Amino acid sequence: MENFKFKKQYGQNFISDKNLLKAISCDANLSKNDVVLEIGPGKGTLTSCLAEVCKKVVAVEIDTTLQPFLKENLSMYDNVEVVFGDIMQMSKKDILGMVGNKYKIVANLPYYITTPILFKFLEDGAEVDSITVMVQKEVAERMCATNKDSNYGILSVMCNFYAKCEIKRIVDRKMFYPVPNVDSAIVKLDLYHNQNLDFSRKMYKVVQGCFAMKRKTLANNLMHSFGMDRSRAESLIEKLGFIKTVRAEELAVEHFEKLVNLI
Repeated sequence: MENFKFKKQYGQNFISDKNLLKAISCDANLSKNDVVLEIGPGKGTLTSCLAEVCKKVVAVEIDTTLQPFLKENLSMYDNVEVVFGDIMQMSKKDILGMVGNKYKIVANLPYYITTPILFKFLEDGAEVDSITVMVQKEVAERMCATNKDSNYGILSVMCNFYAKCEIKRIVDRKMFYPVPNVDSAIVKLDLYHNQNLDFSRKMYKVVQGCFAMKRKTLANNLMHSFGMDRSRAESLIEKLGFIKTVRAEELAVEHFEKLVNLI
């Protein structure tokens, strides 16, 4: 990457370890029939590994100054399409036009935009088979946390609502350049595809409300977020099978789903 200036606004940390690149491809469980959407290909090192094992790779890159590197490094692959643009500004129609009606996502995500990208594809991802992403280790732990875990919160509930979520491996920060300040992890999400979009949006609203004030009880959060009186809030909690002093972090995903229906 001689003469390339890394851009802080894009959170650019590129992978330098070839074995790790192959491991990501392996963790994604790719086959010759798979179409892959790669978000943030950088200079194309992971892209080339993906291209060798799958049917097609569509790599979306926001930084146009990487164009010469991608052109050079991916010139030998006829199953790779590089698209320059902001994935967050692309509509579902735009994306399906590039990848078709069934695809997998593989990405080394910039830390600053991990959650928005995940929710973009989880919320309305009927065509997404799985998402395999490299994220900050602490974010990975939050994504995969279960109730009563100290890392458990909104991200945990929603990731596990939409998908089976698993940390595949921890990645030392020294495997990137520039070297970031934290370690990373590879997380794989296998989507369930059984959520109704309207219910999913209600679920997110309810979960947000329940965790609005993390130091408060669930009853207090229900009252604060949904304008109900204490007797109503405690009645809902009783129907969930908990004592009235329960906190949101004690509820499993299925309890939040039941709460959505009750509210």
